[in-house]
Amino acid sequence: MNTEERAVRYRGLDTWPDEEILQALLERQFMALAAVNASLPAIERAATLAASRLREGSGRLVYAGAGTSGRLAVLDAVELVPTFGWPQERIVYLLAGGEQALVRSAESAEDEAQEGASLVERAAVGPADVVVGVAASGTTRFTVSAVEESRRRGALTVGVANNRSTPLLQRAEVPVLLESGPEVIAGSTRLAAGTAQKVALNLFSTLLMIRLGRVYSNLMVGVQTSNDKLVKRGVAMVSEIAGVPHEEARRALRRAQGDVRLAVLLCKGYDLNRARSLLSENGGNLREVIG
Repeated sequence: MNTEERAVRYRGLDTWPDEEILQALLERQFMALAAVNASLPAIERAATLAASRLREGSGRLVYAGAGTSGRLAVLDAVELVPTFGWPQERIVYLLAGGEQALVRSAESAEDEAQEGASLVERAAVGPADVVVGVAASGTTRFTVSAVEESRRRGALTVGVANNRSTPLLQRAEVPVLLESGPEVIAGSTRLAAGTAQKVALNLFSTLLMIRLGRVYSNLMVGVQTSNDKLVKRGVAMVSEIAGVPHEEARRALRRAQGDVRLAVLLCKGYDLNRARSLLSENGGNLREVIG
């Protein structure tokens, strides 16, 4: 596997000057971004199919992984709630070693294939769901097993890996190859491979949320206005979209209990119940409501 190879270029790394070490590390980060660029068609396909699956009904976005890959997957998922207002109950985390593995290494848990399948069964993953499995090696038993079982149950499965022709890419319905190559420090996939995964997941989930109507223009209208900064941002968005003064936008946002989309419709003359109904009928997509 390329991610496990020892690159001749970086031998003797510990004897190099600090500046050269940093330049080498940064060089590999640029190569990680190039790997993501090459995978854009696959990321687009994954987001398009996922949006189609999640647009109707109450399907969930399920992230599965172990070690660094698992933590990066959870990081991406967690941000969808405050940023886009994606319902917490529609996100599932399948992390080898459980939640404690987020802050404490549980590397041996990645070899537990049966645990991956068991967690999928316990979460009652089904045809309405989208499962994203992430593993730099592409061979992690826990993640491969979770993806296999999810696909068997009818879920849309996306596999993200940094090595070609690996089990995760072969078993997932939508394979996303991030060919980031050997690491500066051999086998340390928290470096370039991790960067490629973080960026690819970010692109995938952001495009997905846009296609699910959680963004209007380039404004995060699904944001949870849970602090002063976000309330100010929410007021500014309502004011811009509805074309009303800030004070009117602030009153509407307060009536809408912080929901930017609802506040925009209130400013446009809809009563609260009708505004809620229209958003519900259109899957929360503000553009679908106001054109």
